[in-house]
Amino acid sequence: MAKDAKKKKADKKARVTQKQEKKSTQKEKKHSKKPKDDDSDAEDADLDAILAEYQKQQEQFLKVTESPAEPPSPRASGTLVASPSNNSEIFLFGGEYFNGALASFFNDLYVYKINSDSWRKVNSPNSPLPRSGHAMCQGGNSGGIYVFGGEFSSPKQGTFYHYNDFWRLEPSTREWSKLEGKGGPPARSGHRMTYFKNYIVLFGGFQDTSQQTKYLQDVWMYDTQRFTWFQPVLPPAAQKPDARSSFSFLPHETGAVLYGGYSRVKVSSSVVRATKGGGKGASKITMKPMVHQDTWFLRITPPAADAPVHTLPTVRWERRKRPVNSPNPPRAGTTMAHHKGRGISFGGVHDVEESEEGIDSEFFNLLYAYNIDRNRFFQLGLRRPRTSTKKANTAAERGGRRGRGKADEEELLRNLALIEGKGSVDVDMPDAAAAANVDDGEGTEKVEKPTSWEMPHPRFNAQLAVQEDTLYIYGGTFEKGDREYTFDEMWAIDLGKLDGVKEVFKREISDWQGSDDEESDEDDEEGSEDDEDEDEDDGTEASTPATSVAATEEPAAALEQDQTEQEGSSALTDKLPHPRPFESLREFFARTSNEWQETVLEWMKYQRDVQYGVKEIRKRAFDRAEEKWWDCREEIQALEDEQEAAGISEVVALDQRGGGGESGGAGRRR
Repeated sequence: MAKDAKKKKADKKARVTQKQEKKSTQKEKKHSKKPKDDDSDAEDADLDAILAEYQKQQEQFLKVTESPAEPPSPRASGTLVASPSNNSEIFLFGGEYFNGALASFFNDLYVYKINSDSWRKVNSPNSPLPRSGHAMCQGGNSGGIYVFGGEFSSPKQGTFYHYNDFWRLEPSTREWSKLEGKGGPPARSGHRMTYFKNYIVLFGGFQDTSQQTKYLQDVWMYDTQRFTWFQPVLPPAAQKPDARSSFSFLPHETGAVLYGGYSRVKVSSSVVRATKGGGKGASKITMKPMVHQDTWFLRITPPAADAPVHTLPTVRWERRKRPVNSPNPPRAGTTMAHHKGRGISFGGVHDVEESEEGIDSEFFNLLYAYNIDRNRFFQLGLRRPRTSTKKANTAAERGGRRGRGKADEEELLRNLALIEGKGSVDVDMPDAAAAANVDDGEGTEKVEKPTSWEMPHPRFNAQLAVQEDTLYIYGGTFEKGDREYTFDEMWAIDLGKLDGVKEVFKREISDWQGSDDEESDEDDEEGSEDDEDEDEDDGTEASTPATSVAATEEPAAALEQDQTEQEGSSALTDKLPHPRPFESLREFFARTSNEWQETVLEWMKYQRDVQYGVKEIRKRAFDRAEEKWWDCREEIQALEDEQEAAGISEVVALDQRGGGGESGGAGRRR
């Protein structure tokens, strides 16, 4: 009997293994025939696999290459920085694009060649991972361009990472270098950086945790000569700016200047409840958006020449008066670029009213110059050219002998020119020189572009850079109702002449896909349930759509294959929730408590004479969660090590925390 039982058990095990292999083969065939479904974004979307595939693709480049390219695809929350070593180049890095259904993140580096009006795309074997909301600035005396932080999310923005890695880009060679400095700033997005002598200065930003969005007010400095981060000690009891993101941070010869910003603050409002004895008040805590209008000066005093080697600079905040003629009404998403002792700002959005239906917003396209030393704003307007008049007037119009004599002299010169076959005395020669310069591609004459006498469409969070007295405006975001549009265009304004807005490139805005995809998602869910029932009857398993990277097809395909292999081996035995990297046991159980309690209740259905109370059910659910947490501990630790090496500190699921709707995309105003 014992031998028969063992034989039956072995045969059953073999049948199960054979069945699993058969299902895996069928699923591989299904996936090879069916188009990839980009709408999936499970709660525990495997961002590690997505980023690992990005890294694998990046390593295919053996050296830095640069090739001609079309203008960049539309994106928001990227960074546009003028080259510090070549006054005819501008760098664009990173960003994200959201079409209402899926979010795409980028790590491509574009170079705009001003003189030849051309774009170049740079491929590098060690480029930073895709991100948006990062900070990028010139390196001051040290040269180069520096990048810190940012974020990366799953396609449906259900989960995402904050980065805490630090990079240096060499503008001339296009080479990236990851700076391994311990004890640096925590991960964040929406922060700003600027330079002071040999230091990189970082302030503010926000972090999304499992509970809320936390805005930051810490100052960090990076010594480019010693390759170390340090957090300067501020004077005790001294004032300092409130926590914020999306502010302006400008360099100054004695420090840095901060203006504006955006944050959400806790506000308690009284709620009246109707009772028999009358109204009874109760307090309700809500998060209210706040647009900052204050100005601060960060005074930095370098160590004396005879100070010890490791002496740190002295740093303190000084509050300035409210700037004169500051933009009114206050607006968020007003980006600012530095230009010769002043900041040039453009655009912004003013949230008029926030209700359950949404936010009514007013968008702007005004151009301002902020004089740092005078602490004053000046609105800049375009200047139309004067209407052309006849340069040579008739003798009768001029009157007098001098007028007639000058007219006769000009007529004589024109006749001589015609006789000699030159055609014109002072018109053709400059045109020939201009043509020669255009042919060279790097001449002083720039390609003529269409000019408009109206400012670009109102928007917020446009990316700005100033190179050789010319302001460049790239992208930006505009909202209409629940729809969010990303501009696919770039403009140039000569800050000295203000003689119109020149179109560098302009493409039509892509259609919004949010409303259509929401309906299709519901249909897909219903369809998937029917497919699962049919597959159970057929003895086959329904294919689970893979999470898409949405930027390229290859990462999506690789991730889908990985998920398919995992499901083929474990779908029959384990559908329980898994812990995430950097998630403690308490956080894991808080997130998955309901699911574990449901497993206990399901188990109780098949047990006779077993009746547990609420506390006992919860206790047994915790025991199961703890067992699962420890079972996966080694695997999760390996993922944590990989993420830390990539500069990733935490995975956040927005739908699992309170106030999840406060964050995401344009809601944070960056």
